[in-house]
Amino acid sequence: MIKVSDIAKKKVVELMTDEGYNSTTDFVRVGVKSGGCSGLSYELKFDKEKAENDKVFVDNDVKIIIDKKSFLYLVGTTLEYSGGLNGTGFVFNNPNANRTCGCGESFSL
Repeated sequence: MIKVSDIAKKKVVELMTDEGYNSTTDFVRVGVKSGGCSGLSYELKFDKEKAENDKVFVDNDVKIIIDKKSFLYLVGTTLEYSGGLNGTGFVFNNPNANRTCGCGESFSL
């Protein structure tokens, strides 16, 4: 399961609306792909469609879909949003990551 902080929820709703998505019916697609300086990197985008192998979660009224392969890497992760001096954007607090890069956009297990 993926958790969504209150601040991340507000930003998700705002961005989905700005991009023409409906936060009550459409999804936040979260995934993992090969790449980045630590080996794996996070993906986050909005989607209107659920694929056959997607897992669906709802936390804090945000609908999240994750492909089956990425799910194994993301179990227990909390999606947060940072607007601080170190950069603005979504942050994945992943308890499964053994090592992360300095920018926080990639990790390894």
